[in-house]
Amino acid sequence: MRRNDAVQETPPIQSLDRGLMILEAVANSTSPVSLAELTNLIGIDRSSVFRLASTLKRRGFLAYPAGRKDYILGPTMWRLAHRYDWGTMLARVAHEHLRNLARLTNETAHLAVREGKQALFIDHATANHVLSVSGQTGEMVPLYCTAHGKALLTDCGIDELTRIFGMAHFPPYTKKTIRTVSELVKICSEIRTKGFAADNGEFQEGVRCAAAPIRDENGIIVGSIGISAPIQRLTPDRYQQCVKLVLEAANEISASLANELTAGGKSEAPKRASAR
Repeated sequence: MRRNDAVQETPPIQSLDRGLMILEAVANSTSPVSLAELTNLIGIDRSSVFRLASTLKRRGFLAYPAGRKDYILGPTMWRLAHRYDWGTMLARVAHEHLRNLARLTNETAHLAVREGKQALFIDHATANHVLSVSGQTGEMVPLYCTAHGKALLTDCGIDELTRIFGMAHFPPYTKKTIRTVSELVKICSEIRTKGFAADNGEFQEGVRCAAAPIRDENGIIVGSIGISAPIQRLTPDRYQQCVKLVLEAANEISASLANELTAGGKSEAPKRASAR
């Protein structure tokens, strides 16, 4: 008997596969696509194709152009594409600033964007200390109790914060974690005055962080940059020195983004990259 070492493929989910075929067909077409055209493409009955397309439309992946019942790509597709574009461009523009911040402070530096109720690290640079704060690119942390998260929420008022979090108490990570939206409103107001956000052991015991918002050419917050370190190493004087460097890095990246867009580095910039 011969041993078969071939890896068996997982069978696809047929309805999902067909839905993706519809999205591809609409994306590749230079004009709106009719239900009849989609039915011919998928090769199943018209009512099943209509249900698939209607589901995609309800989720915003497809839409109708004005006055017609043919399909075009919907706002969800554009929003996802713009998020990817902004994250890619921000990481590229900010990378050297991030490395420089880690070098000048000799602490771990992170670059983050908002993803729902969390901050997503899209780049990081490490320090030379034996004892340093971990945190890798791709990691997510809560918005309400981290320096990066609060920096990303800087411009939010009570209505926006309530829409994001509701009125329930926040889950605590440490004894210092804030618990209510009303506390977060006050903190955001303070950040707007000071220019930076702090986390003094609110998310992780014994870890102190500082982060500042990065803005696009319209003043919209599109990301944050900051440093993290053990509290015992960030004495009050050294912390203030690091905060100054964080603010300088955020301002430099904001200016670089504006120059990138002005120079034509991006043909169609989204107007609200931080709205998630």
